[in-house]
Amino acid sequence: MANFTLTCCSTADRSRSFFEGRRIPYVCFHWNEDGVDHLDDLYQAISPDEFYAAIKAGAMPTTSQPGVGEFVELWEPIVASGSDVLHVSLSSGLSGAFEAASIAARQVMDAHPDRRVLVVDSLGASSGYGMLVEYLADKRDEGATLDEAYDWAMSHRLNVHHWFFSTDLTSYVRGGRVSRVSGFVGTALKICPVLNMNSEGKLIPRDKIRTKAKAARDMVRRMEEHADGGHAYASKCMLSMSACRSDAEYVRSLVEAAFPALAGKVQINDVGTVIGSHTGPGTVALFFMGDERGE
Repeated sequence: MANFTLTCCSTADRSRSFFEGRRIPYVCFHWNEDGVDHLDDLYQAISPDEFYAAIKAGAMPTTSQPGVGEFVELWEPIVASGSDVLHVSLSSGLSGAFEAASIAARQVMDAHPDRRVLVVDSLGASSGYGMLVEYLADKRDEGATLDEAYDWAMSHRLNVHHWFFSTDLTSYVRGGRVSRVSGFVGTALKICPVLNMNSEGKLIPRDKIRTKAKAARDMVRRMEEHADGGHAYASKCMLSMSACRSDAEYVRSLVEAAFPALAGKVQINDVGTVIGSHTGPGTVALFFMGDERGE
């Protein structure tokens, strides 16, 4: 029996089959379109193609985090069964979910003083956050205690690198990350901004590169600079993408050619409805373990 139960949020952008197969309960974020609330249910109610087609057609979905009660509802039956909980949250630099989860954890522990619920701020998002969760599932299955897994997460969360580029700036303009003038000029000149997550778990623009092929190569260059062991990198590597599979497959081909010792084939995941509401279609993100992220 595992020493604890590992949980996370739907914004880890892994598949439902992954969470079920690795025994990781999750709480769903929400997205809203035209006044109708939807669960970020890992594309059970809507397909990625349908979701991003709606955005391309002009839909402007908004998002919201789970409430304190939703976290309590997730954990109550787990602790009642006699298990402690390690929860990994979407970055506090992007959402208030970590704070809500922390409040809920205190409520659950007050109701069950013999149980513990520890909450980790992943300082990550999408499948980078999901990769940290997978490492913790590995630790759990190897027999790590709750405290050992928590300490590992806190020590290694900034080693998970997140690099993004986007070929469609529409949603970035709507969200205020890119000005309207910059968005218009960038689209006209085929400029793809390259961004990453900093040490505070915030998304930071790092460069503006013309053409997505050059942006893809730049991300691989970043991996060469930061990955553990450089070209000898032998750990997990993942991609997530929003309605641009061919672009993600191109990045995967570059990564697999540059890093022949990778731990398996680079996995490509769909960006979920919540993260995707802010990126829109055309975003490719690369995740790997490396040196500690800075500002």
